Amino acid sequence: MEFVNLTRHTGIGSNCYWLSVRGTNIFLDAGSDPKVDGIGSTPDLRPLPPGTVDAIIITHAHQDHIGSLPVVTRQEQRCPVFMTPATAAIATIMLHNSVNVMMRQREELGLMEYPLYTHRSVDLCAQSWVHCGLRQRYNLTGERSENDDEVTFEFYNAGHILGSVGVLIRHKGKSLFYTGDVNFENQTLMTGAEFPEGGVDYLIMETTRGDSPVPVGFTRAGEEERFAKAVKEVISSGGSLTIPVFALGKSQELLAMLWKMRLRGEIGHLPIYIGGLSVKITTVYDSFAATTPRSHPELQILHEMAPYVLSGREIMTAQPRKKCIYALSSGMMTEHTLSNIFARRVLADPAQNLFFVGYSDPDSPAGKLRKARQGDDVVLDKEFPPVPLRCRVEEFSFSAHSNRDMLRNYVLLLRPSKIVLVHGDRPALDWFQLALFKELEGTEIIVPDIGAKYSLS
Repeated sequence: MEFVNLTRHTGIGSNCYWLSVRGTNIFLDAGSDPKVDGIGSTPDLRPLPPGTVDAIIITHAHQDHIGSLPVVTRQEQRCPVFMTPATAAIATIMLHNSVNVMMRQREELGLMEYPLYTHRSVDLCAQSWVHCGLRQRYNLTGERSENDDEVTFEFYNAGHILGSVGVLIRHKGKSLFYTGDVNFENQTLMTGAEFPEGGVDYLIMETTRGDSPVPVGFTRAGEEERFAKAVKEVISSGGSLTIPVFALGKSQELLAMLWKMRLRGEIGHLPIYIGGLSVKITTVYDSFAATTPRSHPELQILHEMAPYVLSGREIMTAQPRKKCIYALSSGMMTEHTLSNIFARRVLADPAQNLFFVGYSDPDSPAGKLRKARQGDDVVLDKEFPPVPLRCRVEEFSFSAHSNRDMLRNYVLLLRPSKIVLVHGDRPALDWFQLALFKELEGTEIIVPDIGAKYSLS
């Protein structure tokens, strides 16, 4: 087996990896980098001549894993794309939304190479998608197969978001496991990952939280209690609460946490506002509630929570009401998104509250706001003047990625002969490389240079 990292930048971005298995070429994911504009946000496909990829395997529907899929399949037109049914349902929504975003950026920012693909491109791309279930072994034509002479793959629940999987690839007595994005811990909705516990020769592993040590005494249950207490304080004081969230994954987890609080009689039936993209994706979560690994399969989020929907037009004039929760995307508070526009109205008001519940890139508007102190002037959008920070700001940790100790323990359980570390900033990669080097004598640990070819077997 040979491995090539096709991403253009080290870090968390356009995840796409080329795996060659005895002349069979497989792409693992086809993401886009949200921090880069234009063609630079896509994987670098030049190392492989067009039309030579035999299969594309998608682990889940976050943009950094599927955002370039129509670009890749335009080059690999006859190539099957394997994913779970839930990932396919979400990917359709996310990719069409990406077209809308690129069209807006073309107009607003003058990015003339946008859109990189069109709505028709997404529809054509989807014609090559093959839906595959968990714990079933398939060959690269999509047929069930136990033949070890063939290259086969098998999906395992990754516990990250709806439809997310890790992938076990087998051929002639050797096996490789690609984690994708993984969470071994139960979340509010998603149950923790169930990965192979042995028999893995080579491991490709994400390292997202490698530079983030777990605080002493931290537990997710304890963090939920802290969050619930803070929300109750806001509501009892008559205030409103704004929470920037990702439309995919974090919105649904947050609504489920608020549902549990409502069941306990802690918040009552207060109004909750979300965006249209969150509604579309939550509809998919509800439709797969009983057929995918998750807690509370009986929960139909939209029916139980009945959130109000804020459109892009309405957000331009919307003012925060008392005793309301505004769970608005994007989680990074990117310019021109609902959370960014709305936050400019609440930052300067000491009666308002802004809670963060997930990751923010340090260079994003949300990341800059989280580093600011009370009274600082904050620039959320360079087209508008700075806003003084006077509202209450709180941070909570509800990551959909496993912490570094859980990932290290998984590696120590498998003890593969070679490990490839991906999907992490340089400090995260360095931490795992050093920690695993100390604990796994005889295991080769690879931090792949971009575009370089590595032999795994």
